[in-house]
Amino acid sequence: MLGFILLQVTMGAAIGKAGGALAAALAAFAAGYGIAKIGSSAMEAMARQPEAAGNIRSSMIIVAGMIEGAALLGIIVCLLSFVL
Repeated sequence: MLGFILLQVTMGAAIGKAGGALAAALAAFAAGYGIAKIGSSAMEAMARQPEAAGNIRSSMIIVAGMIEGAALLGIIVCLLSFVL
């Protein structure tokens, strides 16, 4: 009986760690996709209006930084599931 309980506890911990790793990977992939989408849209906007390229570029960099910050926060929270 005790062995069965210990097996359930260790399997629960392993599933939680696997879930944390999966969520961290998903956060990284989502950030990569979001930044690629921003870059694509910005290049298209610059091609349509070259005179607004400076404003578009600065807005793109700000938004990409915000996405990176959110992704980093998500990855840190998911990786903390391994420690805690």
